[in-house]
This record gives sequence, C-alpha cells and structure tokens, in this order.
Amino acid sequence: MNSSRNKAFCRTVRGAATAVALAGLAVGTTASGAWAAAADEPVSYVALGDSMASGPLIPDITGPVACGRSTHNYAHELAASIGASLRDVTCSGAKSTHMTEKQSLSLLDIPMGSAPPQFDALRTDTDLVTLTIGGNDAGLVGIAQDCMQLDPTATPCKEKLTEGGVDQVAQRIAEFAPRLGAVLDGIHQRSPQARVLVTGYGLYIKPGGCWPLQPVLPVDADFLQGSVDRMNTVIAEQSAAHGAEYVDVATPSKGHDACQAPSDKWVEGYVPTAAAAPLHPNKQGEAAYARIIGAHLQGS
Repeated sequence: MNSSRNKAFCRTVRGAATAVALAGLAVGTTASGAWAAAADEPVSYVALGDSMASGPLIPDITGPVACGRSTHNYAHELAASIGASLRDVTCSGAKSTHMTEKQSLSLLDIPMGSAPPQFDALRTDTDLVTLTIGGNDAGLVGIAQDCMQLDPTATPCKEKLTEGGVDQVAQRIAEFAPRLGAVLDGIHQRSPQARVLVTGYGLYIKPGGCWPLQPVLPVDADFLQGSVDRMNTVIAEQSAAHGAEYVDVATPSKGHDACQAPSDKWVEGYVPTAAAAPLHPNKQGEAAYARIIGAHLQGS
C-alpha cells in the first residue's frame, strides 16, 4: 500500500488498540474494541461490491430492497467493531461497470428503478474502502446454478464449460482482470488517502463436494471451487499491482463450506438452511468475514 495513504489512515485511527492486541484474535471471536474510532472523529468507511458483500436475504434489509443490503453484512459488522462512519452501497448483481454506471434493479423480474454508481459514495476524505467484485462479471453464481445435478450418472457440466479444451470460465475471469485494475485506480483517484481492501470470495464447497447434500457432481464441485480460486488469484494480483490490499477469506473458511452442518457453515448451498440467499454467505459468514478483515486491518 502507498505509504502516504497508510500514514494518513493511521493518523485517522490513532487511539485504536495496538496491532499486538489483535495478534491473538482467532476467527470466531469478536473484533469489538480491537479497532476503535479516533478520539476526534470516526473512520470514514465506504463499502463497495456485489451480493457477497451486500448479504441478500439476511435480516434486516436496508437501502434499496433489490440490492439485498443487510444490516448484518460484513461492512456493517466491521463498521460497528471499529467505530466507523459507514456508507454502504453494496448491491446484489453489481458488476465492475456499476462502479461508474448506474445499476438497473429488479425483484422477481419486476423493475425496481436503479442504484446510482457506487463510486458516488467516495469522497476525498474517505479513510477506508472495502471492495468485493468480480463474481457477476464472470457469472459464477449462474454457472453454479446451471451445474446443479440430481442424476449422479449425468455428464458433468465441466465438459460443456471446457469444450474444445477452452475453459470458458477462466476466459471470463481473465477478461475481468484489467477491469478490476481500472476500478482500483478509480478508487484511488477519488479517495487518494483511503486504505483500500479487496476481498476474495469464500470456500463454497469442499474438495469432491458432498452430493447429494449439495446437488453438484464431484468433478463439477472441484471445477466450480477451482474457478472461485482462480478469481481470487486474479483479485490478489490486481490488488498488488494497483495499490490495494488483498484479504483472503477462503483459507480461513476451511470447515465452513456449504457441505457442513448449519451451525458451522458460512455459506449456504442450493437450498439454504438459514435466512440467506442460495450460494451466498449467511449471517455467520458475513460476521466471520468482518472479523477476518478487521484482523487484517489491525495486523498490517
């Protein structure tokens, strides 16, 4: 991260607990009090991103209903733990283009107006920005939905998606890379002093899957999670190349994928067992991501 941005951010949050105080923070414990607001004014925090960040169907929903923006998404949980002033403009269905363009909204195919460009929330005095984007650029959720399979003898959907030796999903992810770079440059231009954290996507299904609990064939389970992992690699590379910090939420998610018991999983499967959208983080997951991001903030 640019040293001037880092120094400015640290000045803003002076009076916070030290990094040592959080060094022993384990995922699953609270981050409350670990990152306090400055004595003079709170951290100015803007949350950008798609449905992984917005938390659709997790009570309670705030903002445009069609954005599925939950008061318990990771941005709200993180802001509460660090005492930040939050502008949350995350929105389900958002792509990288919706950082600078308005997003048409709908619910159950009923038009619901539009959301303004997410970059409208950025200010020159913004201290902290989090971003989760890319899943919709590559169409990952739609691909996962198409791969649902109740017949164990069926042809894996991977074969169609890699027909002719060309991995269509990998192509989409590669095409997304420069768009993410442009998004990060745009954030720095609008909020030059902000510390910018970019999350990857989580662990959705364990190696080999868990058919029929999650109705996706073993080879497809590995292909789908492998595509998520590929996206995470691109996000990490672009973050490093464009002055942002990558936050890995997949590695700490081991043992919390959709194959696990309801009390353990951080993401829902094809049929949710908690109030959350299918194939998306649940309330436990959003809270866990907030702790992971908070630990990253405190530890660097």
